[in-house]
Formats: sequence, structure tokens, C-alpha cells
Amino acid sequence: MREGLVKRHSHEPDFCERILAVFSGRAANGLIWQPRLEYWYEANLRQGTLPGPLMDASLMDVYDYCGASVRYFTLPLRQRFRSVEVTREWETESRLRITWRTPRGALTELRRYDVHKLSWHNLEWQLEKPEDFAILEFVLQDEVWDWDQGDYEADLARVGGRGCPQFFFRRSPIQSLFLDRMGYEQAIHAMYERPDLIERYVRTASTADDALYDVLCACPVPVLNLGENIDATLNPPPMWKEYLLPYYVRRITQLHEAGKIVHIHVDGSMHSLLPHLRECAWDGLEAATPRPQGDVSLEEIRGAVGDRVLLDGIPAVLFLPDLYPLERLEACARRVVELFHPRLILGISDELPPDADIERVRLIGEMVETIA
Repeated sequence: MREGLVKRHSHEPDFCERILAVFSGRAANGLIWQPRLEYWYEANLRQGTLPGPLMDASLMDVYDYCGASVRYFTLPLRQRFRSVEVTREWETESRLRITWRTPRGALTELRRYDVHKLSWHNLEWQLEKPEDFAILEFVLQDEVWDWDQGDYEADLARVGGRGCPQFFFRRSPIQSLFLDRMGYEQAIHAMYERPDLIERYVRTASTADDALYDVLCACPVPVLNLGENIDATLNPPPMWKEYLLPYYVRRITQLHEAGKIVHIHVDGSMHSLLPHLRECAWDGLEAATPRPQGDVSLEEIRGAVGDRVLLDGIPAVLFLPDLYPLERLEACARRVVELFHPRLILGISDELPPDADIERVRLIGEMVETIA
């Protein structure tokens, strides 16, 4: 950290204990402020726009400056293949081609990255034609999952006492098909035109996930996130009932039996799914986004969450000073605490945008000490 930068709060050695207390229903010793700052930090670092007090700060310095806890640790899961050859080639500065070569043929995916290589969208998908499903089946059956204990311990040292180890991992088969392998529009067409392919894919992908979940159940991480990015527009109730809920029930039961805490990432439209969110026994809901960014009120989220923990609650747009006054942010933060504390880990739904005001994040870090 640059000399002269005053840390607002030193990281606390009991953050993990306090987080686990929230999930267990025990007194958490105050309110936990846990925004996700990684994207904001990396984007501003790469474009040279970190604000003056944080010009030479590390990510952990920024968390300390904001009086905040760290949510996500480095992912120590390792995927490898017995025989599939995977290559990555940058065709241009912004276009990355990934190829999976198998005895049944090859799959390829083309991604276009932003200028900072922090996010991308697909120009070509892994699954483009019916014949690709057979190749993907081979890829899934060929994969092996390992746990990197050395990386895990190194990340514990990096984060220190600022958080409780947790991470997210591969999405459920259908959500992965929509967001990672095929794209939503093509996948919906395939569900109606070739349901045989989709059903076979779901069975194969679910079986392939068994090896992943064996590693998750055995790993030392106490909290796991189903990073699904649920959106009621893409995942309406009929799809939720048929494809998503059965998978969630099976996996959450498995993880609970292994002693894990499990929450799910819901960061899109929610209204039509609100009556269904209690149908699965997850321990918390992450990134549920209220108005003015989402399509539901905080009060509606309160009714849907029940006795589960809410992670986040403050819409990210309220940290954009050109859009909303500071008073709107303060009022929202207080209302979230009023409605959800002590079953609350206060944060930003979903992540802090690169053009957000970090001083607003710092302000909430100061506020939580007075309103909990």
C-alpha cells in the first residue's frame, strides 16, 4: 500500500467465524459488509484510473479501505482430461479460440474479450450443430477433477482473516447449456426440435458432475455457491420445475450431507420465480437484485427468502453518483438491514461497476458499524 494511505479498518481475524454464525443462526457480532470489488479493482487498475488514495493499492488494501470482508477466494479446483487435447489461441488481441480435440472430432469456441480481458461474449459456441453433442459427451466423460491444496493454502494466506473460504464452480447442465455451451436462443430451439439430444446431454452432464461434486464434498471449503446467474426471463417456472429444481435438490442434499453451506446466485429478473425460491433447501440467496435495477421490491424479496440468509441486497446502480443521489443509497442500505438483519451478509447486487464511486462503498462500510 502506498505510504500515507490510511486503512479505514484492519482485517478482522474473526470474519469467517462471524460469517458462519450468520448462516447457522447464531449471533454474528455485528453486521458484515461484503461487497464484491474484484471487477472494479481490476478494470481501474488496468486502465490506470484507481482514485488517488488507492493509486498503488492492492485489492486487499481496497477491501481494508472500505471496511469490507472478502467473499470469493481463488478457485482451487483443477479440471484435466485423460485424452482430450485442449488448445487456446489468440487469433487477435481480443479474440480467443478454444478447441477440444477428441477421437470423435473437435469442438471449438470463439470468444471476444473486452479491452481489459476481464469479460467476453461468444462469437461461436461449443455446440453449433447436432453432431457436436456426441463430441461433447466424449469430453464430459473424459474429464477428471482435482483439488490443489497448495493453491488453497496460498489463498488463505493472501486473504487472511478478511473472509470465509468460498467459491463458485460449473453451472448446472441446463444453465451451462444456455450460458456456456450453446447460447440461449439455439438451446431453446434444440429443446423443441431435438429433445432427444437435450435429454441425453442432461443425463451425461449430470453424471459427469458426480466427479466434480465428490471433490467439492471432500474439500475443506465450508461455503459453496451455485453460481447459476438465475434470471426468471431465461428460467421461467416451467423450466425451473423440469430442469433446475431436481438438479438443485440432488446436489444440495449431497453437499449438506458433507457438511457444506450452500447458496445460489440469483441476479436477474425474479418476479415470476419468487413463489418457487423456497422449494430448495439452500442456506442463502446471493445477489437478489431489487428495484431500481431489478424487477422486485426489497419487501418482495423478504417474503421469498424466508429464514434463509440474504447475501447482498443493495443494487449496484446506487453506487453510480451520476445516476442516484447519495441519500438514495443510504436509505436503501438501512432498509436492507431493517428487513433482513441478522440473517444478512450485506453486499452489492451483483458487483461494483468500474465507474462506481469507491467512496460510496467506504461510506457503507462506516455506516454498518452504527446501524447493526
